[in-house]
Formats: sequence, C-alpha cells, structure tokens
Amino acid sequence: MIDFYTAGTGNGRRPALMLEECGLAYTVHKLDLMKGEGKSPEFLKINPVGAIPAIVDRDGPGGKTVTLAQSGAILLYLAEKTGRFWPADPVERATQLQWLMYALTDAAPTSSAVFYSSRLEDKAAQGMFEDRLVAMFGHVDKRLADAEYLAGGFGLADMALYPVYDARKPLLEAKGNLPNVARWAASVGGRPAVQKGMAVA
Repeated sequence: MIDFYTAGTGNGRRPALMLEECGLAYTVHKLDLMKGEGKSPEFLKINPVGAIPAIVDRDGPGGKTVTLAQSGAILLYLAEKTGRFWPADPVERATQLQWLMYALTDAAPTSSAVFYSSRLEDKAAQGMFEDRLVAMFGHVDKRLADAEYLAGGFGLADMALYPVYDARKPLLEAKGNLPNVARWAASVGGRPAVQKGMAVA
C-alpha cells in the first residue's frame, strides 16, 4: 500500500494519474496548504521541504519502505516499480524523458508564474507569463501534429503535462490556436484512470 500526500495542484495531481493508470493501491492524504498542513511536524518527517506531493511506499524494492517527494521523481519511481509507461527502447525512452522534462521544467513553472502574478495583480508580468505559456503549448501543438501523444505512445510526459493544460485551459483556448493540443487533451482527459486521478486532489 502506498500513502499519497497531495493537494489540488498540478504537482499534486501528477502522481494520482500514474497511480490510477498503474492500478496501484494507495491511500490519499489531502493536505490543506492554506492552513499550513504542509509544514506540520508530521508531514515534515515525510518531506522536510514541506511540499506536496509525497509518497510512502511500504512495499518498495526488496521490501524496503521508500519515501519520496517531487512529482517527476514519483512518476519515474512508479514507472520502474510497475514496468509501465517507461519504454524499453532507448530512443523511445529518451523522447519520453525529453517531453517529461519539458512539462516539468518549462510548462509547469510558467503556469505557476501565471498564477502567482495574477494573485499579485501584476498585469504586465501576468501577460508576459501567459504569452510564454501559450507559446510553449504552441510547440506542443506542433509536436502533436506528428504524434498522437507527446512521446508517441501515452506515457509519463502526458501525465506530467495534462494537469498544466487542465489548469490553464481557458487561457489556452482564448489566446492560442491549438487544435492538436485540444485533440490530445480530449484523448488524455477521456481516459478513465486520468479522470479518477484528477478527481483525487
């Protein structure tokens, strides 16, 4: 059984998609970040950084308990644990890794910047980050013109990027001409495991 610590953010939703897609048994622990539950002494023992998501897998390699944070690290760990969504072919794996990193290090932080600048009511910064995010999804749209999913077959990269799309869908639809992204999002969002995972946090 895996204990899954999460909240209703893109970071918090990524592992939920993977847990559902892999059919793994898990218990959800929702943290109210606005109430400071991420900084509680109990949670800081699990993740000293005090950030979600985190998992505690009591059935890790060799029967050892694995405690892990960071959504990308959790995705990769679960892929290795289950042997799913991590191609055996080195070229396919490299492509999956490229788009996984694009989702985690480019698109997700920019989406966060859109959120924070809107909260600060910094219209100039908000507009800049919105335009940057739309441009990033423009690159995704070009990629999806030649592939059903980001790395060919459905995988970690799609699970990493979909929560970003879901959070910024109104912006992307209003400012972007992204027909391939729309098709991809409908396909990813139509998967039963993704729907369950998105509803977890």
